[in-house]
Amino acid sequence: QVQLVESGGGLVQAGGSLRLSCAASGSIFSIDIMAWFRQAPGKQRELVASILTGGTTTYADSVVGRFTISRNNAENTVYLQMNNLKPEDTAVYYCNVPKGSSYLRGSWGQGTQVTVSS
Repeated sequence: QVQLVESGGGLVQAGGSLRLSCAASGSIFSIDIMAWFRQAPGKQRELVASILTGGTTTYADSVVGRFTISRNNAENTVYLQMNNLKPEDTAVYYCNVPKGSSYLRGSWGQGTQVTVSS
């Protein structure tokens, strides 16, 4: 079992930046993929970005060129640098470590609120 704790959310004006962090503990030897999801009010949770141990990354189309996912394998921490934030980025952001190939059945953090004002 992996425990995840996010930090770094907050309120920012459109065009601003935030950096989210997620620290993993527990069965960390099994971690390969780490990911960030977000869920806006009334919408489904969506995958924002993911990163493999070796550094390969994927991004949702809506954040390409604005968000950067990175990780520190030695500290078992994953980051999400968010630049040029837009009001539509407002959501609760969750860190995830999938179980096998399933994000849904994986480990989730408690979530951190990101609010972007126009």
